[in-house]
Amino acid sequence: MPRGQADRGRFPPLERVEIEQLACCAPAGIGLQMTHWSTRSLARVAVERGIVPRIAHSTISLILRAASLQPHRSRYWKTPILNAEFRERASRILWLYERVEWLHERGEVVLALDEKPNIQVLERCAPTRLMRPGEIERREFEYLRHGTVNLLVALVVHSGKMRGWCLPTNDSYQLCRVLPRFFYKYREARRIHLIWDGGSSHISGYTQEFLRIYRPQVRVLVTPAHASWLNQAELLLRSFATHYLDRGDWSSKEQMIDHLNASWPEYNRLFAHPVSWSWTRRDLHKWIEKLKQ
Repeated sequence: MPRGQADRGRFPPLERVEIEQLACCAPAGIGLQMTHWSTRSLARVAVERGIVPRIAHSTISLILRAASLQPHRSRYWKTPILNAEFRERASRILWLYERVEWLHERGEVVLALDEKPNIQVLERCAPTRLMRPGEIERREFEYLRHGTVNLLVALVVHSGKMRGWCLPTNDSYQLCRVLPRFFYKYREARRIHLIWDGGSSHISGYTQEFLRIYRPQVRVLVTPAHASWLNQAELLLRSFATHYLDRGDWSSKEQMIDHLNASWPEYNRLFAHPVSWSWTRRDLHKWIEKLKQ
């Protein structure tokens, strides 16, 4: 029998359960300043608290694995406020996604807009060594910083194509300088449905006053709080960053701006397609009712 299994077998069920309960307790709950557990810290505290006379951290690992406990892992979540306003805002956006082709045939366009602010312009201190047979690509760890760039993107939902702008600052003034150029392209549309999140530049008084001149042609829909994932432009930014930002190497802000300005037309040519959005208003209502229960 492997030593780890033998060590685990030396501890009776009650002691194993106490170790599992200790792992499920926050260290602060027993007067410690640690923010989370490791197998070594659990082993030490288990001995100090008299749960066991001695125990190896590898045995702690086996006990936790048998109980499906993973104190070394965590993940974030966002808690939407599932009130009537959340349901109404989300339903309006999902209604557009369900009928985007029908709206397009009627001369109405659905646009989703989002920003990727403060993209770091990094230059590697040595040239990247490209992949060779038997060797993966290797990049220098050290880098130089050349400031940041703010990228604003707009997604045409029915086609999946994008338009991008590099902004000197991510604020209402710069946003409102760009919007007229984008709206002008769809000046013949019966209506423009604009989807974005509740970012400060989107809901500021300056932006709201600016948009008055485009009403009623432009209809603005703001995603509910903690539900920016309803904005398809977020999915676009993730895809765009994977293809055009990851592993990038730029010697100046100007070089990155030139790269971004050349990248979004190429993205449209090679990768653009409508998002396969299957989550409907019916799914939304079922999800809300399930969470309430």
